[in-house]
Amino acid sequence: MPEPGDPRKTPQGVPYADLKHIVNADGLHLFCRYWEPEAQPRALVYVAHGAGEHSGPYDEIALRLKELSLLVFAHDHVGHGQSEGDRMIIKDFQVYVRDSLQHIDQMKAQHPSLPVFILGHSMGGAISILTASERANDFAGVVLISPLVQMNPDSATPFKVFVAKVMNQLAPSLPLGSIQSNWISRDHKKVEAYDQDALNYHGGLRVSFAMQLMGAVERIQRVIPAIAWPFLLLQGDTDKLCDISGARLMFEQAASADKKLKLVLPLASCSLRLIQLRPAFHELSDLIRPRIMSSPLNPLSGGPTTTVK
Repeated sequence: MPEPGDPRKTPQGVPYADLKHIVNADGLHLFCRYWEPEAQPRALVYVAHGAGEHSGPYDEIALRLKELSLLVFAHDHVGHGQSEGDRMIIKDFQVYVRDSLQHIDQMKAQHPSLPVFILGHSMGGAISILTASERANDFAGVVLISPLVQMNPDSATPFKVFVAKVMNQLAPSLPLGSIQSNWISRDHKKVEAYDQDALNYHGGLRVSFAMQLMGAVERIQRVIPAIAWPFLLLQGDTDKLCDISGARLMFEQAASADKKLKLVLPLASCSLRLIQLRPAFHELSDLIRPRIMSSPLNPLSGGPTTTVK
């Protein structure tokens, strides 16, 4: 939260004293956003954004959730957006999980009786899976939008992975290829908006960061069989950034009896702009609505496993 007299500033030069923020365990300031309903909130929803972006593009979907009397909150991850930290450099992927749990715990302390949901996109989906897996009984449900569950086999070939491991020892900050913005959306206006957003990271993906992503994926694949919490997977049908095989793997192998996979057919790839997922918003609300009157420690189950295509 804002601290009067704090001299620290965002990478864009704005004093954190003028902004909502938290300070993580490493002493880094993380810029926060909150979408509070006018009525008494019925649940908390934590949003985890993807790699190279920030929490701002989630405004539209957060406003839609706010209409359901949900209190939505998010922060820019370390090294992203308006938060401190070297751009797209992370010493350990667990930092993202730790910071997420810190923010969630702070909000739960303010609203101890409310159920908690997580919504994660792309890399934020990986963060969400690991976060929920650390506190399996704490969450009423998890929404995963084109989550990073498996590396794209075209870009993570055995040879490329071997080279990345070698380069991580020799030159961990070496930039690899950047995200192709035309993979993000079929809508040229959204691609242009992404390219012009100064808070997005437009440089190359660093070797060390790629290795952290691969490590996170390995962790996720180990925990998937034990996942028992309710979840909804929304996945682009021809995704080039977050491979669809990962969503299928999670859906098929997770132990949860309350799970759903929805293929969002109009998507060319996993969209970093969630406004493209408006056609699937009813799927998201269908997960949350039945649970907002139940305890997060005893979420309602939706019955048998269902796949929607």
